[in-house]
Order: sequence, then C-alpha cells, then structure tokens
Amino acid sequence: MSKSFCYAGHLIDGTGSPARKSALLCMENGLISSLEFHAPEDLPRVLPPLSGAPVQSYPDCTILPGLIDSHVHLAMSGKTDPELRAEQLRNGFEQNRPLIAERIRQSLGCGIMALRDGGDAGGHALEYVRANPRSSVQVKCAGRGWRARGRYGKIIGREPLEGLTLAESIAADRPGGDHVKILNSGINSLTEFGRETAPQFDREQLRAAFAQAKKQGKKIMVHANGTLPVEFAIEAGCDSIEHGFFMGEENLRKMADKQIFWVPTAVTMKALLAQSKVAARILETQLDQMRRARALGVPIASGTDAGSFGVRHGQALVEEFKLMVQAGFSIEETICGATRTGARLLGLDHELGLLRPGMPASFLVVPGPPSELPGSLISLKSVFIRGMKSGMS
Repeated sequence: MSKSFCYAGHLIDGTGSPARKSALLCMENGLISSLEFHAPEDLPRVLPPLSGAPVQSYPDCTILPGLIDSHVHLAMSGKTDPELRAEQLRNGFEQNRPLIAERIRQSLGCGIMALRDGGDAGGHALEYVRANPRSSVQVKCAGRGWRARGRYGKIIGREPLEGLTLAESIAADRPGGDHVKILNSGINSLTEFGRETAPQFDREQLRAAFAQAKKQGKKIMVHANGTLPVEFAIEAGCDSIEHGFFMGEENLRKMADKQIFWVPTAVTMKALLAQSKVAARILETQLDQMRRARALGVPIASGTDAGSFGVRHGQALVEEFKLMVQAGFSIEETICGATRTGARLLGLDHELGLLRPGMPASFLVVPGPPSELPGSLISLKSVFIRGMKSGMS
C-alpha cells in the first residue's frame, strides 16, 4: 500500500486528553507512520513536494479512533413490541444469521469497529462469528452465559450442567466463547425503586468458576446489580461488572483499587423512561454512580446492552455517550471509554483504541469540531479501516 495522508481540523486520540487542532496523519501499509500537527497554510511546505502522495483533507471535521461497544446482544433486536421480542427468542440460527449480520453492519455504520457480545440462549452470535471470521467489525462473544438454577437469565444463558458445579460446567464447555459471562443478580424492578436481588452464586462458587475461566485464558464479565452481587463478583476476581445499578460507594472504591472495568449501560434505563416512572429515578442514581466512579478512577468502558428493550444496535452508543457527558465526563473522556478503555477490556489494544504512530490507521471522520460530538456521529463523513476507506462511509 502506498503512502497517503489525512488532514483534519481536529483530532481526538482516544487517551482522554483534550482534542488537538490541525492534525496530519501519515498512513503506510495500513498503519499510522506519523502524526503531526500543522496549520493548513503549512501543508505545502510539510508534505514531500515530489512524493505524489495523496492527501485527503477534512479541515472542518474531527477524526477519532474507531469505536467499541463493550456490551451487546447480537441475537436480539432492541424492538419493544412484546410479541416480536418473544418471537425473536424462538428463532433458530438460520433465522438469526442475516439479522446478526445486519446488526453488525448497523454498528459499523455508526463507527463501531468492535463489539463484545454478552451471550444469547442459543449461542447464535458465537456461531455466526465462527462461521464468518473475516469482518470489518471485530466481535468477541460469550456464547451462552451462565445462571443459577431457576434464576434470571434464561434469554442469555444456561444453568450449570446436571450434576456439575459452575466451575466444572465451564471446564466442560469446550471450546466455549471468547470470554465467560456469568449472571449474579436479577434485573432492576420498574415498580419498586432500589429493590435488590440476592446473588445467584456465592463467593466460593464464583472464585472456583473464575479460576477455571482464567485457566482457559478467558476474562469474566459479570451481570450484577445491587450491593452483594457486585461485592461477591469483585472479591472473586472478575474482570468487569456489567450494569452495576445500586452497587454503592464501597464497591466503586474496590473497583478503583483493583482497576476492575465497569460497563454501566445507563442507556437501558433511558429506553424505559416511557414505560416506568421508576426508570427515571434509577437512571439518575446510575448517573450519580458514574460521576463518583469518574472521581475515584474506575475504568469505565462504554457499552449499551444493545438488543435489550428499546436499545437499538449502533445508534444506542451515541445515546450512552450523551449520558456520560450528562454525568460530567468531557467528550474526550467519553470517547476514551469507547476506544482505549474498551480496547483494553476486549484485549484489542494493539489493534484499536488509539491514534498514534505504529497503530492501525482505523479511524472515523465526523463533521464539525469536537464540541458537536457525540451528535455528529450520526452523520459520519468517512470510516477508515487500516488506511482504506470503508464502503460504509
């Protein structure tokens, strides 16, 4: 691949640092070979006059790393009609195959280059990704999650195998997914504010299960709301807490100390505002926790729970960004949650997350300055994947 340049009026690099003006990115062999900052009038002097290298110029735009949604369910649609939601859960793999493909395309259309799937009852997302390993969007899948007998989670997981513990069931599930998803609480009540459910698994069950997952080299994502379910997961050594509603200050402090990732999925409550007055109180409580997590230094990865009620694939990430800004994050910090932090969580930090020399030239071009984000993400100008313009742009 020949050398080419991309010039933009502004650049957000993914670290959370303030945006910089007048960025000149040099791309060679799919990588960023240099990144400099020059005023537009200096370009003729800066660019090698005889190289003939093409320059794609976006003086009125902002470039930023490709995005990551760290919690989705590709086998589910996000539709709100109860009959349609029930029907999609009955779908076999052949029915879900084109729907999963379309949801991945929708995600790329919103600038999302990597997804972390939290599981489905049939393991269809994992089956799809295994059958389609080459994709512009990288997808990490749990396959099917794990839940305790008779507890919440039938739509995304299964119970431990008959006669086996949770740890033994994980050991028997070969090869399994890219990571292990465990449900350790119920969902939030939309009629009784702050009601917590008991942990699905006790501390020892979780410790044994996490140890087994780590033997297999897999990270553990834990669905947990409420004080005790989150506390048990943290003490047992999880890699991330998903949702984390009502987990409380002490758990946030422990997560900051241990640098355990949090994926708040606040947009799930925003999607339920029309359904329940309680949802508004839950959302505000979650935003308060996010403010506190920011102050404490909890690593927050952006995730939407896309596929859940009213949460649509791709576009939901913009709504989650708006809520992060509402919770006090700068736009650069917000983007960091869906770039560098998400890449670290997914183990993709050598491929995505930052714009700097040596990294793949995978980035987005959005209209306007950073002050117009996140809204400007709905009208992408261009998407570059390893230095090449994507057909989605």
